[in-house]
Amino acid sequence: MPFLPWNEIDTVLLDMDGTLLDLHYDNRFWLDHLPTRLAEIKGIPEQECRDMMASHYEKVHGQIQWYCLDYWAETLDIDIMPIKRELAHLIEIRPDTVPFLEALHQSGREVVLVTNAHPGSLSLKIERTQLDAHIDNLISTHEFGVTKESQLLWQKLHARLNFNPARTLFVDDTIRILEAAKEFGIQHLLAVDNPDNTLPNRNITEFPAVTDYRLMLDDILANPVSSNEGGKHAE
Repeated sequence: MPFLPWNEIDTVLLDMDGTLLDLHYDNRFWLDHLPTRLAEIKGIPEQECRDMMASHYEKVHGQIQWYCLDYWAETLDIDIMPIKRELAHLIEIRPDTVPFLEALHQSGREVVLVTNAHPGSLSLKIERTQLDAHIDNLISTHEFGVTKESQLLWQKLHARLNFNPARTLFVDDTIRILEAAKEFGIQHLLAVDNPDNTLPNRNITEFPAVTDYRLMLDDILANPVSSNEGGKHAE
């Protein structure tokens, strides 16, 4: 279990897919379901579709297009949301997520979702999980036009939220995004070692890593945010 100095953390920024929600849905959709359905719709061999999609994913990986449903709908010439809904039963909140979010709120911390997911994906996942009931602010990076991999995103996010990087925790399952947050100056960083419950733990060593948020609840609740600590925001 990673040690985090909760007495030094007022704001918690959280990724969604693989961090609060299980990543199995997304892995299954993009790597399996979409190529299969595309082959059926276009009447072309499935392996050809898989090869084409893999090549295209590699080309836009980490860019806003990678996460943009409008981009994929236009590029593939298909209506993608109905296909996403075909697998919606696989959208699952992690079993340790709600206790974690409740403890953060009980301890007086500001909780913000910062996801690269397209607003359409975000809406579908909120619809399925009611995750918004446990979070103060939901932000899709699409409104800024850049992803969490970019320093420009962190600059724009900081301007929007006015958080204090020295008193902020950021949790994500993607190493390169955690590295971008570190470069920006986020003081406290936490990786998720088990984003997809159907896959083995990844044994991350680059950052402190967690497999079950519930192991941190006592520490969170034992260190509530004090109103005389200067608040959540940098002046």
